[in-house]
Amino acid sequence: MSEDLQRSAPSGLREGLADYGDREFSLFLRKAFIKGAGYTDDALDRTIVGIANTGSDFNPCHGNAPQLIEAIKRGVMLAGGLPVVFPTVSIAESFSAPTSMYLRNLMAMDTEELIRAQPMDAVVLIGGCDKTVPAQLMAAASANVPAIELVTGAMLTGSHRGTRVGACTDCRHYWGLYRGGEVDDAEIDEVNSRLVASVGTCSVMGTASTMACISEALGISLPNSASAPAVTSDRMRAAEQSGTTAVQMARAGLTPEAILTREAFENALRVLLAIGGSTNGIIHLTAIAGRMGIHIDLDTVDRIGRETPVLVDLKPSGTRYMQDLHDAGGLPAVLHALRDSLHLDALTVTGRTLGEELDAFVPFVQDVVHPLDNPIFPSGGIACLKGNLAPDGAIIKQSAAHADLMEHEGRAVVFEDAADMAARIDDPELDVEADDILVLKHIGPIGGPGMPEAGYLPIPKKLASQGVRDMVRISDGRMSGTAAGTIVLHVTPEAALGGPLALVENGDRIRLSVRDRALELRVDDMELERRRERYTPRRPHNAERGYRKLFFEQVTQADTGCDFSFLRPPKVSSTV
Repeated sequence: MSEDLQRSAPSGLREGLADYGDREFSLFLRKAFIKGAGYTDDALDRTIVGIANTGSDFNPCHGNAPQLIEAIKRGVMLAGGLPVVFPTVSIAESFSAPTSMYLRNLMAMDTEELIRAQPMDAVVLIGGCDKTVPAQLMAAASANVPAIELVTGAMLTGSHRGTRVGACTDCRHYWGLYRGGEVDDAEIDEVNSRLVASVGTCSVMGTASTMACISEALGISLPNSASAPAVTSDRMRAAEQSGTTAVQMARAGLTPEAILTREAFENALRVLLAIGGSTNGIIHLTAIAGRMGIHIDLDTVDRIGRETPVLVDLKPSGTRYMQDLHDAGGLPAVLHALRDSLHLDALTVTGRTLGEELDAFVPFVQDVVHPLDNPIFPSGGIACLKGNLAPDGAIIKQSAAHADLMEHEGRAVVFEDAADMAARIDDPELDVEADDILVLKHIGPIGGPGMPEAGYLPIPKKLASQGVRDMVRISDGRMSGTAAGTIVLHVTPEAALGGPLALVENGDRIRLSVRDRALELRVDDMELERRRERYTPRRPHNAERGYRKLFFEQVTQADTGCDFSFLRPPKVSSTV
């Protein structure tokens, strides 16, 4: 740590004493109880580093948490600190009903309050699965205690009949083949056991990998810590080094407010677009920035996207996997390629600037991270759309879309909600053609609830069996970062709030133009006004008590990160 970061000494066990009306008695009582676990006064006088344990048998993405914790502890003790493990909420994508996004803000509140309530001078946050990292960074931003993010790392890839496979882009690929009749029951059962070869997060550039890269780009995790696979020695070394760094951050007083600056978020946005990152990354980055009083403007995101090509050859935009990115130099290789467009004076958890960290990177010949003059895709992976169907914006992952569909006008085939879609999508009598546009309503933050990843509408079985693999699909929901297709997402305002999407009817014409950044409902204003007069907003869900009631009362729209309004600061201090 540089000398200019030195601040007041860590307060350790004296931090955040329980209120008994007598501070000295509170400390006396705290020490008495913790000594019951065998601690000495020497141990209790050291810098305390909390370790947020998100290990759970329901979360195989965090299956290496016990090993990571031991490595973090080792690093903390090597630096002279005292590691203390504490549990928090853990969210696994495929084990969370109705959707993991519904629980992200709950995890953020849980993590923030435990950081505040317990005596720690710094905290190491073990995240990995999609919503865990954004929840932890939202919490860290609000608590403003020295914090470092450590991701669990990506799973290893497997092999199916000689073909390399990995979750979860290949999950969707094989399921599409199965729906189209090209894969039978026996093979889909066989591939089900081959897609996930180890614990860890998805092995492609899905949301988990995107958030790992964003954390490193923000400077809130160690350099070159995003890409190491979960079960490798590199991942364990990153854990040990995170523990050591946390002690150094505590002693220097290096808090998130010094790291999570406007410049850091601009760097992270550019990286998100250059890696072909998940569309969910936009929502999460917006929520994290919002906790710092920083507004992320979609027009600015789009401007950055137009000048930032996709450089990383990873699925779903490319062909490779996260361990290939690690072997190619990890995120530092991407940052090196983008160096001239980054804020190099942005601070990192090491106490050094991004530029200083990049000075230590030695580039070498590889074919996973492409140079700027030979990109995977000529502009950023995500494009932001506007129009009378999405007045406050929508997005499309253009790097994973079908080129022939990015300029398209078609007839709307409308599903009122997810239940309606499930009931009719495979009906042989469904009136649908390959050049139609599938529209799904009421899967937004409130309508879902929780904005489920149902925006990846399946191709109707009658068309899938004819070989149709992509169609334009539009919704107010999300899709997995591992998915590919010409899919318009995050239409804002959502249908449940009476947004224009709620007024779309079967047979309406819709125009999508990625070139013009336009999403237009070809229905005249007078007809739309008549429809609005007839429209009765749906009461989305019954919520009389508890977290569910809080969620419906407080959740914001996609353009502000779907955070709870009462968790955001009262004023916006700056705009990206």
